[in-house]
Amino acid sequence: MTLVGWSQTVLFFLLILALTKPVGAYLFRVFESGTQPLPRVLGPVERGLLRLCGVNREQEQTWGQYAAALLAFSLFSLLGVYAIQRLQHMLPFNPQGLPAVGPALAFNTAASFTANTNWQSYAGESTMSYATQMLGLTWQNFTSAAAGLGVALALARGLTRRTLGNFWVDLVRGTLYVLLPLSFIAALFFVSQGVLQNLAPYAEHTTVEGAKQTLAFGPVASQEAIKMLGTNGGGFFNANSAHPFENPTPLTNLVQLLLIFVLPAGLTHTYGRMTGDTKQGWALFAAMSLLFFVGAAASYAAEAQPNPALSAANVAQAGNLEGKETRFGVAASTLFATVTTDASCGAVNSMHDSFTPLGGLVPLVNMQLGEVIFGGVGAGLYGILVMAVLAVFIAGLMVGRTPEFLGKKIEAREMKLAMLYVLVFPLVILGLSAVAAVTPQGTSSLNNAGPHGLSEILYAFTSGVANNGSAFAGLNANTPFWNISLGVAMLAGRFLMMVPVLALAGSLVGKKVVAPGPGTFPTQGALFTGLLVSVVVIVGALTFFPVLSLGPIVEHFLGAAGKVY
Repeated sequence: MTLVGWSQTVLFFLLILALTKPVGAYLFRVFESGTQPLPRVLGPVERGLLRLCGVNREQEQTWGQYAAALLAFSLFSLLGVYAIQRLQHMLPFNPQGLPAVGPALAFNTAASFTANTNWQSYAGESTMSYATQMLGLTWQNFTSAAAGLGVALALARGLTRRTLGNFWVDLVRGTLYVLLPLSFIAALFFVSQGVLQNLAPYAEHTTVEGAKQTLAFGPVASQEAIKMLGTNGGGFFNANSAHPFENPTPLTNLVQLLLIFVLPAGLTHTYGRMTGDTKQGWALFAAMSLLFFVGAAASYAAEAQPNPALSAANVAQAGNLEGKETRFGVAASTLFATVTTDASCGAVNSMHDSFTPLGGLVPLVNMQLGEVIFGGVGAGLYGILVMAVLAVFIAGLMVGRTPEFLGKKIEAREMKLAMLYVLVFPLVILGLSAVAAVTPQGTSSLNNAGPHGLSEILYAFTSGVANNGSAFAGLNANTPFWNISLGVAMLAGRFLMMVPVLALAGSLVGKKVVAPGPGTFPTQGALFTGLLVSVVVIVGALTFFPVLSLGPIVEHFLGAAGKVY
């Protein structure tokens, strides 16, 4: 570890800290104020889109109506992306003449992008046409992120006011006022740095050795921008953000990291503004930041050590550079791995499968904590708020009175819904991992046996259910078993958790606000931040520590004893 390496993490965090308040204030104006930005320019577009869809933007929805609209839109989106893939050989913008995507892979990809997961069982440059990338995948990057924004705001409204809003209004505003303009600016910046943006056919060149090499092109920058901003993560190329056409320089690497965190961090301030006390938002931000620094430090420390698989060969090592781009090095690679798994993004600039056992443990734990360390766009906020409900319930039990959150009593119904949200996550991950670990269909795709093979299985389902999308690259997931099981896992991790969140919002929205009393537990100070962090860690540790002990932890001790899988 070096001072330069640590300074990258500190600089990144300081930039996020500086952006949190202005971005949060902008989001508050977009969704909660009476006048949205650029009313003369974007206002008519918003009204026209809502009128075209037959939506009255003044009409509020119940939690059931909000959930029904979300599910209906998501189902339509899934079917649309599936159809585009199956018909891509008949569509324009396919200069390479790529064939239709197979049914199982098309289902997996459609489910993945609908769920804001962007798990990829395919190599983008050899599987997806330009039309599929633009009309299906990039489009879904916008709408899935906007849907997550809406659900987070609905829960925040349930805590702070007596209406939940309207899904269609939130969807349009999130796309029109937030994701589109920021992505446009980011795409222009990426193009200026050398990221590709064209519709040209692939080019074939002769290398200096005389071999033939094909260079893949395409509309990369436009997808790269929303891939990061929407915490989607799906790469245009198979190597994702390790590819020089997607992430050519250390500067683009930093900007991509900022795009991943900027909206989730800003939403904490938006939430604080909605409560009327910005300290409420900063308490959530502090909890997320503490967990982020612990993960970043642990990952950097682990990867700064020599690779045990090479140590026996007496190879001189400056940290574990296996699977990492030399233009980024250990520090930027581990920071990227931490940020992308904190924020359910899934983009990678190094191969997590090549990390040391403890280095690979950090991304796993980041996801298994519930993707609440800033988390995905919207998903991070509603996830941490569910954990906050659990925290105030525990605090209420400690002082012997009915727990309250922002003046609203947390009772049996709210706790049942919060626990349903919490329990769906490990049930799907551990259940499907167990099936894959004992069936030939699951184990036949592994490149490694022993604890590392178990880690590959566990990582795949954790990434899918957490709607992250990154992978241990040693697993071949392009088989019918893995495509279907991961597709189901991604849909379950998205919608079986969103619906309880909306139900929780509906339960809270009708409650009367009571004045704080002497036994009220404050939710805007350091004590609450510490309790919230403890709840997040304990829930994740108690659930997943046994299986982690059989995977990366035992692999670490085996490596220390000279046995490497």
